[in-house]
Amino acid sequence: MTFVGQSTAAASEQDTGRATARDVVAAYVGLTKPRVIELLLLTTVPVMFFAARGIPPLGLVVATVVGGTFSAGSASVFNCVYDRDIDEQMRRTRRRALPRHIVSPGAALVFGFVLGILSTVILAVWVNPLSAVLSVAANAFYVFGYTMLLKRRTTQNIVWGGLAGCFPALIGWTAVTGRLSWVPIVLFAVVFFWTPPHTWALALRYREDYAGVDVPMLPVVKPAREVGRQIVVYSWVMVAISLLLWPVAGTGLVYPVVAVVLGAVFLVEAHRMWGRARSTEDLSRIQPMRLFHSSNLYLSLLFVAVALDPLLSR
Repeated sequence: MTFVGQSTAAASEQDTGRATARDVVAAYVGLTKPRVIELLLLTTVPVMFFAARGIPPLGLVVATVVGGTFSAGSASVFNCVYDRDIDEQMRRTRRRALPRHIVSPGAALVFGFVLGILSTVILAVWVNPLSAVLSVAANAFYVFGYTMLLKRRTTQNIVWGGLAGCFPALIGWTAVTGRLSWVPIVLFAVVFFWTPPHTWALALRYREDYAGVDVPMLPVVKPAREVGRQIVVYSWVMVAISLLLWPVAGTGLVYPVVAVVLGAVFLVEAHRMWGRARSTEDLSRIQPMRLFHSSNLYLSLLFVAVALDPLLSR
């Protein structure tokens, strides 16, 4: 597949001409997938608080957030350019900028490269070289590993492709300490095992979309009951690993208490969805989006606890 097609670019130029400046700005912002960036930053900043055992320097936080935002945005832009053919056919993605021809693929590519370069410079100069290298590695893996290699070829696409989304925990830690340790690796693993239940729940909701464009997400090739079973397995491993942070990092009681409560709630929801999936293939009864939204809340509150633990356990 080529990144830029002449016919698509021509159509883009025509439609861009009809779009208002506000439409174009909104389109460029949309290419960066702001909601994904929010989630990634949510696993970066709390780790910085934990690494600092308190409140990290404001300037360092700002530089890390800005650099991380540009890096994640760059990867998302490249993903949108490469996947624009299937995005045009899927209900969930057909309103993105490239399928609507508000931004041309060529312009999007330039935008992606600019964001990537800015992010690397910001992290290397105002944070540290290790954080910059980790950011580039995450970006490259998401684009080349997940988007171009795994997504359209294997049911394990999101399992291994999800590694890119785990790097913010490492970047947040190295931004403060300048080195890696077992603490951020544990949090890296939490996000790794959280990603399949989170993504498979969404993919189950939109499995017809993925099937229509031949993307072999697990819910496309396996029945809902098998998807539910695997979600439960990953969820148990995720919760178990989340509790490892207590002995590994020597946290106070705030974190383990929150982790136990959140983990119990998440496991109940995962088992309930699996139970519904064992009796029907009807998505309206399986209600996979309940687990999807629960997963967002779980990760958000867990990392809030990571940030608050050193502040409340003094």
